[in-house]
Amino acid sequence: MSLEALESDADSGQDAFEFNWDDHLEETGALSVPHHAFKHVDQGLQTGLAPGMKLEVCVRTESEATYWVATIITTCGQLLLLRYEGYQDDRRADFWCDIMTADLHPIGWSRQQGRPMRPPEGVREKHQDWETLVEKSLNESCSVPANLLEGAQRGCNPIDLLSPGLSVELVDRQDAGVVWSAVIEENIGGRLRLRYSGTEGLPDTHSITWVFYLEPLLHLPGWAQEHNCTLRPPASLFPLHTEAEWEEVKKTISSQEQDSSISDEFYKDRPAITPHCFIEAMKLEAVDPAAPFTISPATVTKVFNDQFFLVRMDDMREEAQKEGGGDAFLCHRDSPGIFPTQWCLKNAVKLSPPPGFQGQDFDWADYLKQCEAEAVPQHCFPPDPSDQCIKESMMLEAVNPLCPENIHVATVTKVKGQHMWLRLEGSQKPIPEIIVHTDSMDVFPVSWCETNGYPLQYPVKPRVEKQRKVAVVQPEKHRVPSKDSSPDTTKQQLNNSQAEIAGQTNGKYCCPKIYFNHRCFSGPYLNKGRIAELPQCVGPGNCVLVLKEVLTLLINSAYKPSRVLRELQLDQEGRWQGHGETLKAKYKGKSYRATVAIVRTADQVADFCRKTCIKLECCPNLFGPRMVLDRCSENCSVLTKTKYTYYYGKKKSRRVGRPPGGHSNLEGGVKRRGRRRKRRKQLFVHKKRRSSASVDNTPVGSPQGSGDEEDLDDDESLSEDTGSEMQDELMDDSEYSEKKSQPPTPSTSPPETPRPSRRRRKARSPSCSDDENRPPSPKSPRVEVPQKLCLDSSPLEWSVTDVVRFIRTTDCAPLARIFVDQEIDGQALLLLNLPTVQECMDLKLGPAIKLCHHIERVKLAFYQQFAS
Repeated sequence: MSLEALESDADSGQDAFEFNWDDHLEETGALSVPHHAFKHVDQGLQTGLAPGMKLEVCVRTESEATYWVATIITTCGQLLLLRYEGYQDDRRADFWCDIMTADLHPIGWSRQQGRPMRPPEGVREKHQDWETLVEKSLNESCSVPANLLEGAQRGCNPIDLLSPGLSVELVDRQDAGVVWSAVIEENIGGRLRLRYSGTEGLPDTHSITWVFYLEPLLHLPGWAQEHNCTLRPPASLFPLHTEAEWEEVKKTISSQEQDSSISDEFYKDRPAITPHCFIEAMKLEAVDPAAPFTISPATVTKVFNDQFFLVRMDDMREEAQKEGGGDAFLCHRDSPGIFPTQWCLKNAVKLSPPPGFQGQDFDWADYLKQCEAEAVPQHCFPPDPSDQCIKESMMLEAVNPLCPENIHVATVTKVKGQHMWLRLEGSQKPIPEIIVHTDSMDVFPVSWCETNGYPLQYPVKPRVEKQRKVAVVQPEKHRVPSKDSSPDTTKQQLNNSQAEIAGQTNGKYCCPKIYFNHRCFSGPYLNKGRIAELPQCVGPGNCVLVLKEVLTLLINSAYKPSRVLRELQLDQEGRWQGHGETLKAKYKGKSYRATVAIVRTADQVADFCRKTCIKLECCPNLFGPRMVLDRCSENCSVLTKTKYTYYYGKKKSRRVGRPPGGHSNLEGGVKRRGRRRKRRKQLFVHKKRRSSASVDNTPVGSPQGSGDEEDLDDDESLSEDTGSEMQDELMDDSEYSEKKSQPPTPSTSPPETPRPSRRRRKARSPSCSDDENRPPSPKSPRVEVPQKLCLDSSPLEWSVTDVVRFIRTTDCAPLARIFVDQEIDGQALLLLNLPTVQECMDLKLGPAIKLCHHIERVKLAFYQQFAS
């Protein structure tokens, strides 16, 4: 393959298809290279601010502008999580601030400027002698450097300092003593597009080069003069101008002002170059820079100093010998692409003989004898790492070395030592697998291009019309045989057509229409709003196709599709005499698969739909072959979620007791009372007291729950495509934490039939809108109205002091200090809910629910008094 053909393939004609890494990894079944494997990317995102550093921050809760010492807990770009000095390990008062907008200064700034230092109220309550904390902090030597909080470097990482238009100096790639200037045209996440000085307006072929900002050959202006290097353009640029014109450019470069303000930050992350022990005329193996998919013999032709030496690819042809050999490139001890002799043989990698080599098989011993040279000793090369996180078949993004402006989707096909073979995708013409060092600065993690707004060359899918499987299967029309068709062919086609539709249009395999009755109770798993958006019915058609479409629609209508998929999966103890089908669910960027039992005959459809509804703890008529017009036969509009959770929920949970009340429509009738009933009731009361979760304490936005956390045991048949589904379920199952509509006090003897009009339930706050699935009751039950709260002013106008004053009038008065430290005013108070209170205030469930109860009272009073 000619290199010209490869280089001409710069733009590979991307299709209109929108590439997505998550979908691509799912389709290929591959894993991405871990992000921590790309050290050069992580270094570019560091601002120099590290956890444990101290600074002075303005205390905004004080009436006057006072300052206090704070410690950096963690960093996230230009955002800092700070903790006031004096809180020690108490993280309830931690707060975030933006380094670009916050009033931050190094330690000692207030004393130098004569500004007052006074801690916030929470620190003064803990430490009466807070003056000693000031002296101790001022004497510590862990202050944030002043240059990171002031001037041009404020909030900037090293990448941000290299803005377009900045001049840099680049060491010649064939001579360590020659340097030439270049100007940054683009900065793509630390990857710099440089244009050599003196090539303005000229074609990009030789005047443009790409380097990463950590490249050891890249320096700031003035470095060449400081190290006595020669200013000379690369050899490929000489024909572009006359010698006099280059001298003019050289004078312009020498007169440039040197900006020393960013030098420390520019060089601080630069890896140190280890001294080498290479000697001239020694032989080694190297990746050919002109064809980076082959390894060939090479020679150390020149040693510049203890850091750099020149390696030239061997070329035994006469014309190349006259020019000094093949392509040459500058190296140091840790440079990628150089190996000791016999490396290819030991690692089962093909070694390409040098061009012009006479002989059938290449042998290093004969070659060294023929060239009268020695091999570079093994100890001159760095040792191979013991732990390698990059494995075969992993995927990443990589630069095309033949066209450096293109970054491709790449797959690791082989890993040998510190080098890997990559297959680049997204080009019209195939490119051989390139050889890249695992620490190369030309490879990046997946989605790096998307993050930095740079186009990615991805594999183009063939243009195929997408055919979506539709559950509605209509009888096919009889085909009219063509004139040129033989009678035998026509007969065979008719037989095949009849065989195709035999089980779909008639007989026991034809499924009737399946109706979605969105007026029925949708249970704790399914979203009633999404159910209402579903089509009125699906079918008729083949049972498997219709029911598979129905279950897919239900899974996509769930609050948490993965949970519904797990409820429907076919367990090992199931006795379904049906047909197993694989269904998928996506939740929070992860994909799940499970085998679900689906019946095949029409006589089993009604029972299948009813049992599936019971599994999902919803009304048995929510979907099925029967359409509910006005009133459901299950009378689900007058029943609470608690009763449905009990009657239609799974019975394998022994920890949750049954609520009082019966159900006349329950299959099998009402259970008899006995000792086992009483024992379960006691467990229920114990669990309720432990959780302290009452109905009217549920804040706005808290997720619905079903209380089935113990069902996480049956997960063996549910597989996750992109990671561990068990960990995701354990971490994210807070949506199903506690049942919200359990009665306050269960009675010992439940009545035989439900009497909703005589039940007393606590009144729910109008802001508690989480139980959207409960239809309105035809009869309004009597409720216990809590003591009404009267507000003197609108909470929207409350200051932090007003909020604290209100909290101190409640039984949550000890928590008032948190509102001061977190600066929660009236508007913020109305936005609080239970998850936010638990996470940000670090409260246990009991105190958090009590606090949310008072917040709900404020919300209710606000709606009643001021919202209208």
